[in-house]
Amino acid sequence: MLGLINRVAFEIIGIQVYWYALIIVSGVVLAVWLASREAKKVGMREDDITDFMLWALPISIIGARVYYVVFEWQYYLKYPQEIFAIRNGGLAIYGGLIAGGLVLFFFSRHRFISVWKFLDVAAPSVIIAQAIGRWGNFMNHEAYGPVTTRSFLENLHLPKFIINNMDIEGAYRQPTFLYESLWNVIGFMLLLFLRSKRNFLKEGEVFLLYIGWYSFGRFFIEGLRTDSLMIFGTFRVSQLLSAGLFIGSIILFFIRRRKTTIPFYLREGQSKA
Repeated sequence: MLGLINRVAFEIIGIQVYWYALIIVSGVVLAVWLASREAKKVGMREDDITDFMLWALPISIIGARVYYVVFEWQYYLKYPQEIFAIRNGGLAIYGGLIAGGLVLFFFSRHRFISVWKFLDVAAPSVIIAQAIGRWGNFMNHEAYGPVTTRSFLENLHLPKFIINNMDIEGAYRQPTFLYESLWNVIGFMLLLFLRSKRNFLKEGEVFLLYIGWYSFGRFFIEGLRTDSLMIFGTFRVSQLLSAGLFIGSIILFFIRRRKTTIPFYLREGQSKA
């Protein structure tokens, strides 16, 4: 436990500010900036992104918390005061994505924006924000895997500060937060590469590739985690959802590839020819 990172970054007038919150906010800010830049390139307004986030961010946080609480209801039934203690963690990304998706549906209809176009713009920004957000789990000493050895972690050529902070509750743990963060970074680069290729994708396919990539990796990484939300005491909720989303995204990708005639949105400097 020696050298364990303090979850508290600093204090202001007696109020503790956690690394978890700072990292999550940093990821959101980067996502908004990246999506706003892309929005301008495809004929959307920057305000479309910022206005959407004003609604989506608080509702997504609520959705992420509700999702987590629902699947840990036995605990929160005993300690209801803990339901609102989100500074201690306990935000389920799938709950946030579901809530954000509902906001997007109604927002896009109100602004007369193609939902698929908006999702294509947002997808790379979301996955890199998820990659950053996982480091909030690291600071909170959560989202780790099974017991392992220090030599195993050293063989991964990890920095010492990560190895030292994987010594949790008297045993070294696999850094599943890091596995998912790296998986998301690779996904981010892949989406940017595919999105940049002219006439390669159709509208909506960047988003579907994001769903497929993220859910595929999350399925296997979730299997290593020791803090998974469970259903019926047997099945990991995130694994079931990941499997469903992966299969659904692949099916929908090929359906749209065969039937959709709308090309991937035009970018700056491109013509219809």
